[in-house]
Amino acid sequence: MRVVRVPYEIIEHPADVGFLAYGRTLAELFENAALAMCSIACAPDEIEETTPREILAHGADLESLLYAWLAEILGIADAEQLVFRRVAISLIQEPRGITPGAARGVAYGEAFDRERHAAGTYIKAVTLHQFIVERTPEGFRARVFLDL
Repeated sequence: MRVVRVPYEIIEHPADVGFLAYGRTLAELFENAALAMCSIACAPDEIEETTPREILAHGADLESLLYAWLAEILGIADAEQLVFRRVAISLIQEPRGITPGAARGVAYGEAFDRERHAAGTYIKAVTLHQFIVERTPEGFRARVFLDL
């Protein structure tokens, strides 16, 4: 029997909000972490995928790579007033020794429209508080807290 795991779970924190994201592969983990973060900012149900944005991040280890990935998505969303429904990874390279890792993909969404979109929580930043990426028997898991 195969256990189906949700892509992410929201976790509460006294001052912030966070999530646990899961993935069978590293690419799936990065996509699900982005989905978790984006769904906290805006309910994805009414978001149309009309405005794609390229995302590229680099990091010396898995934690810094995921951190950079999420920070890049958040930065683009904030600067351009966009909301994203999903993010798809097209390339992921794990860091190896002194060679940094890379994550490339596309975030799909549109300009925020307060008439159509259910605004969630404004996210100021991704934090390093209890930030972790770990391998599990099922694949990967990440814990991320966001500064509100």
